[in-house]
Amino acid sequence: MDNVRKRIRVAVIGGSRPGRQAADIAFEVGRLIARAGAVVVCGGLGGVMEAASRGAHAEGGLVIGILPGGSPADANAWVDVPVATGLGYTRNALVVMNADAVIAVDGEYGTLSEIAYGRIHGKRVVGIGTWDIKGVEPAETPERAVRLALEGLRE
Repeated sequence: MDNVRKRIRVAVIGGSRPGRQAADIAFEVGRLIARAGAVVVCGGLGGVMEAASRGAHAEGGLVIGILPGGSPADANAWVDVPVATGLGYTRNALVVMNADAVIAVDGEYGTLSEIAYGRIHGKRVVGIGTWDIKGVEPAETPERAVRLALEGLRE
């Protein structure tokens, strides 16, 4: 078994109620992260988080869900390691701090807070159909987003 502690971790953040296109993008992002041998870190609930978790799971990847509530049982069915925090939106900082890079898909103000935490802590933030602001590198496709997120992180 490989050393999970040494694996690259990519946070996938985004809307809890995405449209079909954003959900499909998040699924593919999760799948490609897992295919690259990296770990998906997310907020562990529905929407973009669930779609990315499903994608990673479909590729045999590992998913860590940092949950806002106090019960690991709240995690979506594709989270392998649910981490209950009881912190509500404050857990957004933990999602980002437990990743080497961040990919934002869709999203509203919770996603914006995660983007801000990512930039504050010097993480690369790549976005697809999300906030068009300084510090978010735009990507047109899931393939490009994952490639940008992993750039410079490989040994």
